[in-house]
Amino acid sequence: MHDEPARHLPPVGDHPDEHHFPGLRRRGFLAAAGAASLGAFALTGCGGTDDTLGGDGSAGPPRRGGRLRAAFAGGGASETLDPHLTNLFADAARAKALYDKLADYDADLSAQPRLAEKWEPNKTLDRWQVTLRKATFHDGRPVTAKDVLHSYRRIADPKEAFRAKASLEPIDLDASRATGERGIEFVLKRPTAEFPNVLAAFGAYIVPEDATDFDNKPIGSGPFRFVSFAPGRSAVFRRNEDYWDGAPHLDELEFIVANEESARVNALLGGQVEYAHELNPTTARAHEGKGQITVIRLRGSDMQGFAMKTDRAPFDDKRVRQAFFLIADRKELIDGALSGAGVIGNDLFGKGYEYYADGLPQREQDLGRARALLKAAGAEQLKVTLDTSAGATGFTEAASIFRDQAAKAGVTIKVKTGSKDSYWSDILDSGTLCSYRSGAMPIEAHISQRLLTASTTNATKWHHKDFDALYQRAQSTMDKADRAAVYERMQRRLYSEGGFLVWGFADSILGTARNVKGVESKAPANTLDWARFDKVWLA
Repeated sequence: MHDEPARHLPPVGDHPDEHHFPGLRRRGFLAAAGAASLGAFALTGCGGTDDTLGGDGSAGPPRRGGRLRAAFAGGGASETLDPHLTNLFADAARAKALYDKLADYDADLSAQPRLAEKWEPNKTLDRWQVTLRKATFHDGRPVTAKDVLHSYRRIADPKEAFRAKASLEPIDLDASRATGERGIEFVLKRPTAEFPNVLAAFGAYIVPEDATDFDNKPIGSGPFRFVSFAPGRSAVFRRNEDYWDGAPHLDELEFIVANEESARVNALLGGQVEYAHELNPTTARAHEGKGQITVIRLRGSDMQGFAMKTDRAPFDDKRVRQAFFLIADRKELIDGALSGAGVIGNDLFGKGYEYYADGLPQREQDLGRARALLKAAGAEQLKVTLDTSAGATGFTEAASIFRDQAAKAGVTIKVKTGSKDSYWSDILDSGTLCSYRSGAMPIEAHISQRLLTASTTNATKWHHKDFDALYQRAQSTMDKADRAAVYERMQRRLYSEGGFLVWGFADSILGTARNVKGVESKAPANTLDWARFDKVWLA
């Protein structure tokens, strides 16, 4: 997603193989600024000429060899390859190349086995037996139950703020145990019907039990092996011939940090990279169908909105939050900030996904009602600062549009543009109102990571013990219809008085060179087949 604490790490060596793209450095495309939030869920897929072709559609059989250079916005000098600190899109793509999770999300966000070969619950759903497949780390050692338990205990360390901590909370890691080299009995604190979602949690990667030096010698079980890493600049990985899911087609994969969208596009057009993550809609329209690059649209992928801090003035009064819901003209935001490349939101995460409360009426702009709510709250002539950043597509545009919409309700919004490098860590605890987006995960994972009292990325400071209790009740409810009813109850409350003003879901847009094949176009960001570079080849 985004909002990680800033990390200050020393640079690791010089940029590898600089002679491969001297023009990229010369034109400043490797500026270390900005951050791309790991965000967003998606509806249906689409784009390109075929689900996985890319290029001109004539993919042919996969070809082995070559180096693919992929440009992402990064996190500056604080970047790390520690997979448990995965936060930005670039982090997630690098972690996926080096490491595996026990499970991962398919395009429909159902959990699919990865390092876990199978899982089976007891009758009361409070103990799950997981069997690992035969897989090895890059140093040749087998992936064992001890490595899994170590990884999960590291993530759950109360002294750390690892992203997946809230997702792993249902597991009693003291009671859980290895039942053999490849067998694990997970003992849960309560019955958990959707335990496979825990195994697929964002950032829940498996590392060797003695892993320590993640930035100089990271060892995973993923499809690529580590070669070099320069934080905020580049990372180079090489094919893992012994990968359990089949060796990648590519010889090498290089991640290049290019924070400005124009830099990523120019590098792609100039042949200095073959894959550019996150193009804006205007760029996509300008190049789509022109034959120079392939544009791939992941429909409705990025949840777009504003986060209101519910624990401080003025948003500690739910009437002010309700007024802001009614200030938003969602279609104007979609058209103006996203050039129409998206669908309107209804102040809830996960549109189109399982358990989404789609029966709630679509919220419309109502400036008269918004004014009345602000008056009742004693917040007439309200002045508030909206933190935003150019680190994500549409953020600054949406902030300006919303500022003008709010003025019509008598609210003065001062737009403050922050650093792309530190935006997601800055807005997690500071400020009162900020631009926000999110990525693909089940609705229950969104709740566990962002809306529980103990969630480490709770940007709206939504702290309600009764809400926490409802989440635990949903987890423990065996009957699916009954479980859906609990999730709907939770969403009704968020719709009424939550801290997320979700105005839309944006298309996530990728650009590739014409010779890049195998890019999946129906894979929301953060799902298994997104940034799946082990399945990509150069024709």
